[in-house]
Order: sequence, then C-alpha cells, then structure tokens
Amino acid sequence: MKNLKILMMSLLVGLGLLSFTSVSKDENGDSKHRTSSAKGYEIGDEATDFKLKNVDGKMVSLSDFKSAKGFIVVFTCNHCPYAKKYEDRIIELDKKYKSQGYPVIAINPNDPAVQPEDGYKQMIDRAKQKSFSFPYMVDEGQKIFPLYGATKTPHVFLLQKENGKNIVKYIGAIDNNYENPNDVSEYYVQDAVNALIKNEPIKMTKTVAIGCTVKVKK
Repeated sequence: MKNLKILMMSLLVGLGLLSFTSVSKDENGDSKHRTSSAKGYEIGDEATDFKLKNVDGKMVSLSDFKSAKGFIVVFTCNHCPYAKKYEDRIIELDKKYKSQGYPVIAINPNDPAVQPEDGYKQMIDRAKQKSFSFPYMVDEGQKIFPLYGATKTPHVFLLQKENGKNIVKYIGAIDNNYENPNDVSEYYVQDAVNALIKNEPIKMTKTVAIGCTVKVKK
C-alpha cells in the first residue's frame, strides 16, 4: 500500500510538471503583439500613435502629419552627454529628410523627479537654444517609451506608413560614433531612410543603442 501511494504521488508530480511545461510553451508561442507590448517593438511591428505635449504647449500626434511617409522617432533628453553629442546630427536628419516625408519626432522619456535637467521648462529652453526644427515632446506618465522599448537616450525607431499603420523598420543607434561625427563610418539611420525612399531593403535593421539609461520614476 505504501509503495502504491508513492507511485501515485510520483504520477501527480509528473502530471503537474507536464502541465507547467505546456503552459510555458503556450506563453512563449503567444501572439507577436502581446510579446511586443511587454518587451518593446520588433522590426515589422505596428507602432502605436500617441498624443504628447510639445515644447510649444500643443499636443502632437503622428496622425497630425498627413503628408508624412514615415517618422524618425528619437527618444532623447537634455542632460545625457550622448544625447547632447547627437543633437546636431538629429537636427540634420530632420532638415535632410522632413522634406522627403520622414520628419524627426523627438520624445523625452525621462522622469524629471529623477533627473531635474530633463524637466519640461528645461526642454523648452533647450529647444530654443538649439533651434530644434522638430517636435520635442515629453512622455508624461512614462507610458510611451515602454511600448516602443526605448532603453537609452538617444534611441531611434524608424517608422514607415503602410496601409494607415506605422510599421517599425529600424531600431537602434543613429550611427557608429557618438564622440565625433567626422569619424562616423556607418550611418545607420540615414542608410535606413535612404533605403525606404528608394523602396529598397534595409541592410541593417537593428543596432545597439548607445546612450544613457532612461530615468524611470521610482
């Protein structure tokens, strides 16, 4: 009788492990969009629109840009040395590609309580100082950057309009040398946008973003 009880217990434990394995497989095999919402977007995902406050006080959405073919969405900020190094290059990206249908959309994901230099007033001052030619918006409540999966400033998400949806085409760094623009040998974002404009495949769709970590509310 004792051996029978041990056998029954072993069977129950085994069944429990099988059930656990089955559930794990189901979770891993869940829809792509559920995975994306938890970990950020992957290439080919549909990116959500948003309505965020710009430095001019107006609320801005991607849908406001009726004639745009896509967007160079850049999560950036005021204080980060990496972001500062890239500011002029971000301005140049907007000047070069806005007229071709791919404007820059800049979003500050940082919590000003954690990093006061990234407050809204400081954003206004920085935009004026650098003469930003693009929207520079605050992610109030920090709801947008986790959806996209931004982890650094700067962190780029290149989107293309397809059948009324904003599809992710490139994720990562602007180029391969944050320190000196004259030493850049690979222009990731420029190459990706140029490929879209020419209706050609993007050779490198994902790179590692180099920058400061997003400052999250504690």
